[in-house]
Amino acid sequence: MNLKITTLAERPELTDPLWNMAEDWPEFILHDPVGWSLIGRIVKELPEYVLVATDEDAPGKVVARAFSVPFALRDRGAGELPDGGWDQVLLWAFSDLRHGKRADTVSAIEITVDETARGKGLSGIMLDAMRDNARAHGFAEVVAPVRPNAKHLEPAARIDEYAYRTREDGLPHDPWLRVHVRAGGTIEKIAHASMTVSGSTAQWREWTGLPFDTQGPVEVPGALVPVHCELDRGYGVYVEPNVWVRHTL
Repeated sequence: MNLKITTLAERPELTDPLWNMAEDWPEFILHDPVGWSLIGRIVKELPEYVLVATDEDAPGKVVARAFSVPFALRDRGAGELPDGGWDQVLLWAFSDLRHGKRADTVSAIEITVDETARGKGLSGIMLDAMRDNARAHGFAEVVAPVRPNAKHLEPAARIDEYAYRTREDGLPHDPWLRVHVRAGGTIEKIAHASMTVSGSTAQWREWTGLPFDTQGPVEVPGALVPVHCELDRGYGVYVEPNVWVRHTL
C-alpha cells in the first residue's frame, strides 16, 4: 500500500471520503448523544487535528482516519483524567474552544481503519501519526480513552481486572491496549462511565435485533459490558467503560 497521511486541513477535499469509509461500529454506539452532537464538529472546526490516510495507488480512497481534540486538562482541579472518559473530554474540548481557553493536552477520540485495509498495522501507524501531529502543535502529551477492542468477547469481566491483564511478555492482553503500550503509552486509570447510550426497549430491539424482553443485564454483540434493561419502565441503558492511557511525547 502506498500510504500517505495528512491532516484534513491540508486536504479538505477528503471530507466526504472520510465519512464514507467501510466501518463496523455497533449500531448502538452511533446513538451516544455526545458523540452524535460533537464528532462532526471536529471535522468542521478542528481539521488540523483530523488525520486521513489514503492509498495513493487508489487516489481519493481514505483507508484510515484519526480524530483528536485539544483541551485544557490542567485547568480542571489537579489535572486528573475524568471518570467520564470519552464523553467528558469531548464536552471539555468544545467548551474550551468556545471560551477561548488555552489547551495543554490532546486527547485521542477515534482511530478507524477501513474494512478493506485491516491487518496491515494501520491502527498503530495512525496512533504514531496522531502523536507526531500533537507534538507538531507544541503539545507534550496525548491521552486516550481507549476502547479495548477484545473486551466485547468478555462482557461479564470486570474492566478493572481486564485492563491490567498481561501476557507472558508483560504487554497487555488486549490487542488495542497493547498497541498503545508498545507506542510508549502508560495505562493510568479506568474511565468507568466513558460513554452512555440510553434508549427505549423498542430502540434497543431495533439497534441490536435482540428481544429485550427480560429485566436486568442483557449481553449485546459489540458491547463491552451488558446493557441494563428496565423492562417494566421500557428503557435500556449502556454505560461503557474505557481505559485512560497517557502518552508522554
